Amino acid sequence: MEWKRDWGLTARVWFTGLLLLLLYLVFITILLAFGVSAWFIVLIAVGMGLVQYFFSDKLVLWSTGAKIVEADERPELHMMVQKLCREADLPMPKIAIMQSPVPNAFATGRSPKHAVVACTDSIMRLLNKDELEAVLAHELSHVKNRDILTMTLASFIAMIASMIMQSFFFSALFGGNNRENGGAWIVIWIVSIIVYAISTLLILALSRYREFAADRGSAQITRNPRALISALNKISGRMDVVPPEVKAKVEGANAFYIIPALSGNAIMELLSTHPPLEKRIANLQKVEAELRGY
Repeated sequence: MEWKRDWGLTARVWFTGLLLLLLYLVFITILLAFGVSAWFIVLIAVGMGLVQYFFSDKLVLWSTGAKIVEADERPELHMMVQKLCREADLPMPKIAIMQSPVPNAFATGRSPKHAVVACTDSIMRLLNKDELEAVLAHELSHVKNRDILTMTLASFIAMIASMIMQSFFFSALFGGNNRENGGAWIVIWIVSIIVYAISTLLILALSRYREFAADRGSAQITRNPRALISALNKISGRMDVVPPEVKAKVEGANAFYIIPALSGNAIMELLSTHPPLEKRIANLQKVEAELRGY
């Protein structure tokens, strides 16, 4: 299989990453100007990022309740993933199943050699073979594109700003800012809020771009973008009838899912990690035209 890039999409990803880098440099410069030990904060954030990177698979499996299944437990699922891995030139990942009425799937792991692909039991009942293959190919595309590494690096600046905001809050709560430099800390706190907000919006944009890229990857692996379009429509339709309280239980992992489980919270819908369904379908139709040589 020839892995063709969408250079327009790639350019948007790199441009977003560049904006995050510039934001990082400006933020560190402001912290240093006010005499903050910024490098100590950076070291802590790096430590947190490394934990997130190296243990992401275990943390996600633990938080979602997904269980690793062996080949003798789910032979058809393993054979399906093996076939897709051959097409995508990827090593075989671990496979997990999550017991949930919310039809969904996700991938995690720091590299292709340490990947986990998971799906819910309900999505296996909802989709036919071609649709399930397309969804699993989408998740394998995240693995091939090393999206876990991308998002870990992208969230670095947001982690630093969040730590400063929290430390200021607790310091103010216990009277730690009643000093001569209290005014400087207020400025730093305000800057941290602005940086956190901007970096979060950029990370969300980056997340939406990676979903477009994974959709494209699925179409290239399976040569069947129509199957993914059908799967996305089915999942979205079923998601609409899942009770909000059920979706609320899994919202914490929405960034990983192929379609987010939104419980109706307006803020969650506004700050979505995924593009609108109609845009994803339009993107897949464009890929289909490319595959047919139009």
